[in-house]
Amino acid sequence: MTTRARAADRPPGGSAVLARSPLPVRWVAAVVQTSRPRQWPKNLLVFAAPLAAASLGRDDGLGYALVAAVVFTVAAAAVYFVNDVVDADRDRLHPVKRNRAVASGRLPRSHAVVLAVLGLLAAEAACLWLGEPTLAVLVAVYVAFSFMYTFALKHIPVVELAFVAAGFVLRALGGASATRVPPSGWFLVVCSLGALLVAIAKRYTELALLGPEAAIHRPVMRWYTPGLLRVSQRIAAGVMIAAYLLWAYSQDGTWTRTLHLLSALPLAAALLRFDWLTAYQPAKPVEDLIARDKLMICCELAWLALFAGGL
Repeated sequence: MTTRARAADRPPGGSAVLARSPLPVRWVAAVVQTSRPRQWPKNLLVFAAPLAAASLGRDDGLGYALVAAVVFTVAAAAVYFVNDVVDADRDRLHPVKRNRAVASGRLPRSHAVVLAVLGLLAAEAACLWLGEPTLAVLVAVYVAFSFMYTFALKHIPVVELAFVAAGFVLRALGGASATRVPPSGWFLVVCSLGALLVAIAKRYTELALLGPEAAIHRPVMRWYTPGLLRVSQRIAAGVMIAAYLLWAYSQDGTWTRTLHLLSALPLAAALLRFDWLTAYQPAKPVEDLIARDKLMICCELAWLALFAGGL
């Protein structure tokens, strides 16, 4: 049994101290757990468009981008609450997901639904307070896509991968809307391919971890094979690098073009490292492979340095 599967046998909440805590403290801990703090960093994608354009756009663009990140964090948490209510029965059979707050009974389903509604209202209210109706629409589309995925589309192979990837792209578009930085076509292509690559990797690691039992917990997995997912991940990575090189070559100025072309080297190295990690460390969450592996971090920082230098 893998390390990740063994973690499922630990007491919910992570420690005996929490188990002995007052009920309100345990409730808050359950709410925080259900909101998926480990997923919050993905909402930093709202800064992708301003970074790619080397501009925060409007006055106080940084503040608008930060609010957009918070908005998507709250909206995503609301989706997680609903998702855990819908999947509670199936999660109880999963070696890891059975410790989720709703599945384990630490957070009542009715509480999760109420928190989801409040979160969605708060996210939309923040968009309107900013005076950004486009951002409000993007958040609404993100939530609608997420619910379509939760209630139906997650059972349709390939389509479900596209909808998971769309969530990442909508975050990037939300940042562009909040800062009023028009995203380029190449930006959207590279961002979409990167998001698809991550979605495929998530499915591969789940299949590698659970084997034939993966289809019990996620029925769509019966349509996938490890080989198909590995090939798909590598195709997405290859096309992503090709699109990035085409974008870099299209930049004006010899110095800018050279640095952006050079930045493709650490980006390719990061993708190769990610490919290796998904194959040999499938027990780790994909988010940890991206953000906690030392070699990956070095590749990412090298890419960022060259990319920023080109800007």
